[in-house]
Amino acid sequence: MLDIALLPGEYAVCRLAPGAALPYALSSELDPAEVVTVSWTTDGISVICPTTRAPTQAVVETSWRCLKVAGPDGVAATGTLAALVAPLTDARVNVVTFSTFDTDYLLVPIVRLAEGTAALERAGHRVLG
Repeated sequence: MLDIALLPGEYAVCRLAPGAALPYALSSELDPAEVVTVSWTTDGISVICPTTRAPTQAVVETSWRCLKVAGPDGVAATGTLAALVAPLTDARVNVVTFSTFDTDYLLVPIVRLAEGTAALERAGHRVLG
């Protein structure tokens, strides 16, 4: 069983052109409950952030909620994402995931949040918040 914290606020999944400059707002004065992640590839720059921090020059998909695996699991943990994505997939809930050194995060569409959290709870996980 995993404890999963529902972070406050709405999140956005964004795409910037390759080589674009990242706005300062993505890293300035993060609230302790906020998370921002940036991935660079030759295809472009992907950003996941609170909707209020979404870059204006980006292609933006909004209306996501962010779930965080509570407590660090570290890079050596095995099967954490699979244990969370499988029940969401079975419930036909879209999911976007990312990981940090310490833990894993999942984004689910706001319109499917109740179904997603119910699926996670049926799988034995506890959703907090």
